[in-house]
Amino acid sequence: MIKIALYGKGGIGKSTIACSVSAALAKRGMRVMQIGCDPKADSTSLLHGGERIPTVLDLTRKKGKKLSLEDVVFDGSFGIKCVEAGGPIPGVGCAGRGIINALETLGKLGAYEVYSPDIVIYDVLGDVVCGGFSMPMRRGYADKVYVVTSGEKMAKYAAGNICMALENFKGRGYAALGGIILNRRGVDDEDKVVEELASDFKTSVIGALDRCPEIPLAEKAGKPVSELFPESAAAAQLDAVASAILDTAEV
Repeated sequence: MIKIALYGKGGIGKSTIACSVSAALAKRGMRVMQIGCDPKADSTSLLHGGERIPTVLDLTRKKGKKLSLEDVVFDGSFGIKCVEAGGPIPGVGCAGRGIINALETLGKLGAYEVYSPDIVIYDVLGDVVCGGFSMPMRRGYADKVYVVTSGEKMAKYAAGNICMALENFKGRGYAALGGIILNRRGVDDEDKVVEELASDFKTSVIGALDRCPEIPLAEKAGKPVSELFPESAAAAQLDAVASAILDTAEV
């Protein structure tokens, strides 16, 4: 089983990329599970026609010990198994702690054994790399982490912090940095500055995505690009990212 995590600043397009990569791999015949680790709980919405699914934390609060695996795992496009960790009640509790509880619940319910996915993709908010938000890289959930960034200052800053956290975890048996995914926003010298960021952490840019009209159109329709525009340049670039993840995750 391949286990990877996508990290990046909020709003960088990480969930769109995660859904598109999941779809690309599922179309190849792989059993895919995508787990959203963001309190907004919208990681898998493009695999459900734009609709959000109930979260592990919300269902735990409602059902308690009666919670079952079927309650929290939903079938999405191309048969992708979808889970949303969710977050605490607004103003009460810690979002990071919520992610820990949700992932531990999945483990106790035997999600990985029951569904036997070929690949698990954790989609993790990367503005803050602490507590529960670092759990997928710290506790044996993911083997490789891929960081999504643009050349914009704050996105690059968040990406650097994520890479630094992985550097600090070296030697502890935690997840390793698999590479950087560039989601271009059209800023000056964008490719150069992201290549320099990758070089600083002795990794590489494994894929790059151009700004294109198909992506927002697919988001508006609530579908992955590869489902709505399978012959587009955007779908080809996302498929290339999926291939690069497979190539580097298995090393």
